[in-house]
Amino acid sequence: MANPESEASEAVEDAWTMKIPEFRKEDNPHRLLEESAFATLFPKYRERYLKECWPLVKKMLDDHGVRAELDLIEGSMTVSTTRKTWDPYIIVKARDLIKLLARSVPYEQALRVLQDEVGSDIIKIGSMVRNRDKFVKRRQRLVGPNGCTLKAIELLTNCYVMIQGKTVAALGPYRGLQQVRKIVEETMKNVHPIYNIKALMIKRELAKDPKLKDEDWSRFLPKFTSKTVSKRKGPKKQKNKEYTPFPPPQPESKVDKELASGEYFLKENQRRARKRKIIEEKQAEAAKVQEERRQKPFVPPEEPEYRKGKSKAADVDVESLKKKINRAKKKK
Repeated sequence: MANPESEASEAVEDAWTMKIPEFRKEDNPHRLLEESAFATLFPKYRERYLKECWPLVKKMLDDHGVRAELDLIEGSMTVSTTRKTWDPYIIVKARDLIKLLARSVPYEQALRVLQDEVGSDIIKIGSMVRNRDKFVKRRQRLVGPNGCTLKAIELLTNCYVMIQGKTVAALGPYRGLQQVRKIVEETMKNVHPIYNIKALMIKRELAKDPKLKDEDWSRFLPKFTSKTVSKRKGPKKQKNKEYTPFPPPQPESKVDKELASGEYFLKENQRRARKRKIIEEKQAEAAKVQEERRQKPFVPPEEPEYRKGKSKAADVDVESLKKKINRAKKKK
């Protein structure tokens, strides 16, 4: 008896791998009844590039019956259907095209989104991390040293990935877009992308093995364990104090301290002069300590004292030397 869960998983797998049939003009001879339009803004630094490549964009969309307009004054791109439009989904593809162009994706790559098997995904990462420094570091992890991490992600997912500002634009097959989004979101949650890259490499190798194709792969995949240690210190342990029935003494107020020092009875100018004198004394003391610290390397070291009245010759045993010389002569 067949397992219903395995049949359902196989149906989902077939749905992902199934090739979408091509939609032609003959399939919709009556064209569209209503017009649809989409518009998107682009940053100022993209104006020059868009102005140069816009004739090519316009020509490509005209072949699909879509009208494209570039407004340099408002900084916007608009795409809309016409009476010649025969594909009902091409306006959504055109919308994705202008969004990718606004996010610094080159025209040659963005043009691929018009194909049926290719989709796009723009991931907003600006609101995932509040701290600015952490956001920059985690975004840099996606790029990696000399762009190695980004290149590995592109090779494993068959997607084109562009990181610009606070967004990540991805372009490629729908399964690859899911993998890219997972890697990006987990990286911004402080999970290094190397874990997901290793998992994708292992899955690719396991899929080639017919024996392991239908088994559980969780035992082969790397598991991420958070090693961050909380820096918060626990409450300090209070030492057991001896019990006393009397309350603690009342702390002196500012007026009591001024009365004890005599400052309370001084005038305002006298108080200022007194404070100024105290500050000058502290500054003079600090300057003295600083000067001593500076002069310390220039102080000559103390030389060791030699013993007076005794020469080095007095320490030599003359008698033992004579005996050694006589012994040497006898041996000869």
